[in-house]
Amino acid sequence: MPGKYYEDLEVGQRIQHATGRTVTETDTVLFCALTMNTQPLHLDAEFAAKTQFGQRIVNGLFTMSLVVGMTVAELTEGTIVANLSYEKVSHPNPVFHGDTIRVETEVLEKRESRSNPDRGLVRFRHIGRKQDGTVVVEVERTAMFMKRLVAT
Repeated sequence: MPGKYYEDLEVGQRIQHATGRTVTETDTVLFCALTMNTQPLHLDAEFAAKTQFGQRIVNGLFTMSLVVGMTVAELTEGTIVANLSYEKVSHPNPVFHGDTIRVETEVLEKRESRSNPDRGLVRFRHIGRKQDGTVVVEVERTAMFMKRLVAT
């Protein structure tokens, strides 16, 4: 499914993204290696067992990236110009290996670009939940979209 154009998005619109994703140990190890994050809470089972979580937790930046990535097919694929900002990121609950994440997006606001008449800016709230409905990440993101129609 191609992404949405600026005109396709309306303030208040909610999108339940169809595809879920189960997080694996490999995801954590690879993400930590690629980002040079040596935090033992993510990588060391013995260390993590002694924490309040009792086990390793998934890196929060991976979780946020996964949630944003899961929106691409139904939201921005081929129609986005650029991501402009990520704001108000919160991780209210941890993600563990084996959790399945699903995403809901809400369109918070939109406006036409002041400098490019063929573009518009849209601010979203993405909410990632695991299989039991627990919220694991919320993030607001502003993206610049292409317009389908250009006013003449």
